Amino acid sequence: MEGFPSPKHLLLLLFTAALLLVSLSLRSFPTIRSLSSHRYSFRGGSTGTDGSGETLHVHKNPYHPLDPLTYNEIKAIRSILASHPDFASPNTFPSIHSLSLLEPEKAVVLAWRPGDTLPPRRALVVAYSANHTHVLPVDIASRSVLRHVVRARPAGYPSLTPEEMERATKAAAAHPDVINAVFYRGLNPSSGVVCGPLASGWYGPEEENRRVIKVQCYAKSPNFYMSPVEGLTVTVDVDTGGVIRVSDQGLGIPVPRNRDTDYRYESQRRIPTTEAVAVNPMSMEQAGKPSMRVGAGGHAVQWAGWEVHIRPDARAGMVVSRARFRDPEGGGAWRDVMYKGMVSELFVPYMDPGEGWYFKTYMDAGEYGMGTNAFPLLRLNDCPRNAIYMDAVFAAADGTPFVRPDVVCVFERYEGDVAWRHTENPVSGYDIREARPKVTLVARMVASVGNYDYTVDWEFQMDGLIRVKVSLSGMLMVKATRYGNLSQVPEGEDLYGTLVADNIVGVVHDHFVTFYLDMDVDGPSNSFVKVHMETQETAPGESPRKSYMKVVREVARTEEDAKVKLKLYDPSEFHVVNPSRLSKLGNPSGYKLVPGATAASLLDLDDPPQKRAAFTNNQIWVTPYNRSEEWAGGLLAYQSHGDDNLAVWSKRDRKIENKDIVLWYTMGFHHVPCQEDYPIMPTVFSTFDLKPVNFFRINPIIRAAPYTEEDLPVCNGVHATL
Repeated sequence: MEGFPSPKHLLLLLFTAALLLVSLSLRSFPTIRSLSSHRYSFRGGSTGTDGSGETLHVHKNPYHPLDPLTYNEIKAIRSILASHPDFASPNTFPSIHSLSLLEPEKAVVLAWRPGDTLPPRRALVVAYSANHTHVLPVDIASRSVLRHVVRARPAGYPSLTPEEMERATKAAAAHPDVINAVFYRGLNPSSGVVCGPLASGWYGPEEENRRVIKVQCYAKSPNFYMSPVEGLTVTVDVDTGGVIRVSDQGLGIPVPRNRDTDYRYESQRRIPTTEAVAVNPMSMEQAGKPSMRVGAGGHAVQWAGWEVHIRPDARAGMVVSRARFRDPEGGGAWRDVMYKGMVSELFVPYMDPGEGWYFKTYMDAGEYGMGTNAFPLLRLNDCPRNAIYMDAVFAAADGTPFVRPDVVCVFERYEGDVAWRHTENPVSGYDIREARPKVTLVARMVASVGNYDYTVDWEFQMDGLIRVKVSLSGMLMVKATRYGNLSQVPEGEDLYGTLVADNIVGVVHDHFVTFYLDMDVDGPSNSFVKVHMETQETAPGESPRKSYMKVVREVARTEEDAKVKLKLYDPSEFHVVNPSRLSKLGNPSGYKLVPGATAASLLDLDDPPQKRAAFTNNQIWVTPYNRSEEWAGGLLAYQSHGDDNLAVWSKRDRKIENKDIVLWYTMGFHHVPCQEDYPIMPTVFSTFDLKPVNFFRINPIIRAAPYTEEDLPVCNGVHATL
């Protein structure tokens, strides 16, 4: 073991730990508590009710081609796999890592109408057995496996299952070196420590031909993330459950035990507050019934001209499909906007190259699953009172279905914003004062991936705009240090972060959220146009002005043409247009991407984590539609080498002009922690927009009505007064 105490001290620790193990074995209690169950393996009840007794929002039958797999369909798929020749023998049933809807061909979905017979229901299963990854499309009606593809190892591995993480964590926690290291730091191995699994990334031949997971430990408390056992890292073989290596580089670094880290209300309410913190509860109430209508299957939603299909997904968290708008001037015709949108990957690299930190370069969707880590939303706090909820049905590692309640909420929102307004200056002779309230429809899910909580909102506006918002909260991933003040840090020593509390450093890191946006503006055949804004000088004597801004449009013909690195002093707009759908004025119908958080990766392009996450090398990519290209980091992201991702696919430089194309956009956040992020982070967020450009003849909400006092509900609350 690396960096451990002297042999004499070691013998004393081993003897003491042996006594502890004997006493613990008599109680059949694990030596150190596994954190994996806390983080990853929660399952909602499958009995038809949630904890409050309310009926779960799960439907027995699908009603739409894109409805998620039902409870009974997942049971049927498990039965089909169990009868497959490769898995029918005893002890050969694979571990199920992903079991999701295999969507019908796009043309089939576009042609389908409510009341039509559903296309064949199929699933895509990613399984692992006998050191091989199996990809199996399954047809439910015919009870058949359509293909059986065994993937080569260099392509990567499927996401971790909760069962695998728990087994690896228990193996690490039971290792004598870990028990000794914990005891050496003054912690009780039986009741004072929790350990958790961490994806290992990929860093070379040492990790070839086996699945590897890292395990690290914390002093047990409600906010254990603030009390790391620094420097103790255990490497475990996921398949065998054996410990490969125990490294302890943190001897002499105290385990932080700061007070007031418990963020639960039951603890915080005991602390006297101030008027600056105390705010009376608020709720926006709606007159009459909700304006949205939900289809029979519980996933198709209509609201204020929009129709959209929403479903939970184990990997993406939430998938938004078939977004289309009813033209207010086109005889009520439905016009396509976006076929499919979702989080494709979430890359989170930490910026400490040390032994216990270098591997922390996570792909939260491909390694853990955004939906797998979406837990029941807290009513009135995660979502307002007028929200409706969608439950998810996922498959466990043994293929059995389970229900996760309330993972998606949908609600109408009014925040006091203005949809449009104008007040005319009295000098004009007109007394005009007009304003319209802005009401939107929001679909929301929250993924709690370890220490971080990601809230993803898809917001649909009455003017045809789609706004996507990503919010980040949760706990910092921190490292323990000897220092309690910056004055104690030797000159030249890099903390790789900010001292946020006594003996605690919040480590610098990034978040890159890559979205898959299959735009179908007035149909599948679209083009990508860069609308550059350039400085144009005037000719001598032409004008008192010396320069002006000129707009230059460039149609991308191939994938290479469409790659974009955002630059402040090279401003552009990014349009997806239908060149075959022209307005009466001759402008092509379109939508434009309005970027939000624009942080770019600063890692070396040859750095192993950046190779795996090469999809962050550009903020925008455009590719031709391909059903097999949905996950920016590759289908098999765990320990991937970077040889099957968006950057690799795009090297083919395929034609994209007037084709069925997919827009990929990455939001980037640099996070330099500060004291206010401790012990739990206030939410930060950014947004990007998909905004109509020449899609409508005029402002589509010009006829929207203003509110009057008589329109609003009479509430028991107190009206604001001065």
